[in-house]
Amino acid sequence: MMENNKSMVVFSGGQDSTTCLLKEIEVRGAENVRALIFNYGQRHKVEIEHALWIANELGVQADVVSVKELNDLAENALTRPEIAVKAGKNGDLPSTFVDGRNMLFLTYAAIFAKRLGIHDIVTGVCETDFSGYPDCRDIFIKSLNVTLNLAMDYQFRIHTPMMWLTKADEWEMADKMGKLEFVRDHTHTCYNGVEGGCGECPACKLRNRGLEEYLKRKETK
Repeated sequence: MMENNKSMVVFSGGQDSTTCLLKEIEVRGAENVRALIFNYGQRHKVEIEHALWIANELGVQADVVSVKELNDLAENALTRPEIAVKAGKNGDLPSTFVDGRNMLFLTYAAIFAKRLGIHDIVTGVCETDFSGYPDCRDIFIKSLNVTLNLAMDYQFRIHTPMMWLTKADEWEMADKMGKLEFVRDHTHTCYNGVEGGCGECPACKLRNRGLEEYLKRKETK
């Protein structure tokens, strides 16, 4: 029997996934939304604390899954503090790209969702205004959705509400829900793990530029 009113949100406590979570709550109700948080040994592990606080504040049940093996298998700036956080240049991937991360997260989410009878999985990945990660592309998500359905003989639906939105559009979405201040004040984006943001890493720059663009847009309306 298909459960049509429950969803699982892959949740980091950042701007993207928090806005997704808020939208799911608005549509389905907090009692029908589950948040799945991943501890992969990230240097900005403070995001886990933010994610748990946000889920509790919003009345959403949250689970934390450890996949710290990524620390042993992948070399990147998010799991290896000795590697500098750098944006990609000349076609190179950013140093913060974690090989297989979104594929692993979504696969774990699907396994858990099936156990709970959930068909709808939500992720905040985006390829419109992003850092260049290949596993944030629409083509990858569609491909993985098919693969997961075949692998588990189960009808998952992976939703990517941010896929074609800019960061400014995301701030507008939060504002329309009356949650702009909540997202601004309680989410964590900084790759360096600095509370309130370092302002210099690629994630902080994308976030701050998007907020500035949205506030200017709002003023002109």
